[in-house]
Amino acid sequence: MSETSVPVVGVLGDGQLARMMASAAVELGIELRLLAGSASASAAQAIPRTTVGDYRSVADVTAFAEGCDAVTFDHEHVPAEVLAALEDQGRTLNPTPAALVYAQDKLAMRRAIDDLGLPNPRWAEVRAAEDLVSFSRAIGWPVVLKTPRGGYDGKGVMIIRDADSVQDAAEWFARAQREGAGLLAEQKVPFTRELSAQIARTRDGAVAPYPVVESTQTNGVCDEVVAPAPRTSPAHLAEAERIARAVADRLGVTGMLAVELFEVAETGGTDATPPGIYVNELAMRPHNSGHWTMDGSATSQFEQHLRAVLGLPLGATDVTGGAGGHVVMKNLLGGANPSLHAALPAAMQRSPHSKIHLYGKDPKPGRKIGHVNILSQTTKPNEDYDTARARLERARRTAAEVAGILVEGPA
Repeated sequence: MSETSVPVVGVLGDGQLARMMASAAVELGIELRLLAGSASASAAQAIPRTTVGDYRSVADVTAFAEGCDAVTFDHEHVPAEVLAALEDQGRTLNPTPAALVYAQDKLAMRRAIDDLGLPNPRWAEVRAAEDLVSFSRAIGWPVVLKTPRGGYDGKGVMIIRDADSVQDAAEWFARAQREGAGLLAEQKVPFTRELSAQIARTRDGAVAPYPVVESTQTNGVCDEVVAPAPRTSPAHLAEAERIARAVADRLGVTGMLAVELFEVAETGGTDATPPGIYVNELAMRPHNSGHWTMDGSATSQFEQHLRAVLGLPLGATDVTGGAGGHVVMKNLLGGANPSLHAALPAAMQRSPHSKIHLYGKDPKPGRKIGHVNILSQTTKPNEDYDTARARLERARRTAAEVAGILVEGPA
């Protein structure tokens, strides 16, 4: 890329994460190009330079990458042979395939976290039902069973509650044996809350951590995020950021990294799981737990990702409005209302301060179709904790009410 040319970033993946890169690219004068599965996909609606093709096709992807200064992703599912072909072509991939493998393969991730000396739950690779039973003897029931690749939003995750339930995983084991692979078995961590630590990193090692957030999951899907995480000890917040920095630096991540974490508080620990912070999963891209940054931070995660993959200086990450403020993000999952836009007037009237983001998707039940952000006002001087907490709870209720109007329709 010359000093006078417009930088060009190609994105593989056509979901809402790619879609939300579009406005950041426009603001920075970056040309964003998209390889989409269809012209009507969420991101294709917002990115004019869209090529319809298959991210699993070497021919489609290598042709698409011609003329791109960097290629990045809105999901982790691009096959290894496609990534290798892009590297052979001399394309700049951010994150690199060497780093991305730890977000693609949960077994590789668990091994890497162990190698880095960071806190993992107890885990094992299991290839047969007998292996799973043996693992349970060491840690007790229930056990979490995961497919190492391809799972997201609760997919590819099964809770095995006792020895009689092992048969529920028979199909998974059969498929894994056909593929010559294993499954990931993990202890079911007795967490008191889930946290997410996001950090941006450039290839030359500059980093910018975001405030650690608390996330709430419903049926395996992120439901709500509060930034910064309330009710979490300074020691645990510092540990969460330390882990994210270590993963980003030592795995050589370029772009946005989200480290999903379990917090086990003093009252929630057991002999098998002492209090502390444990790594759950990694994502090397913008992440659902960072959508609050679109309205609650000086630099959104989407702008930051583009800055990082192009080697630009990283932006400020503190919460808008100064110390003491919070941002609440509420996901919108498809519900009874078939027309989100028909519900917009009532939702906007309910909360003029809420920021509504829709993804251009049909509102199928359980599908992520948008999110709502709302800022809780900055804590006032000498304001007591209970008053500040009540302010945050009002913001949470308002975000939930706006989301309810959108997905269920006006009352």
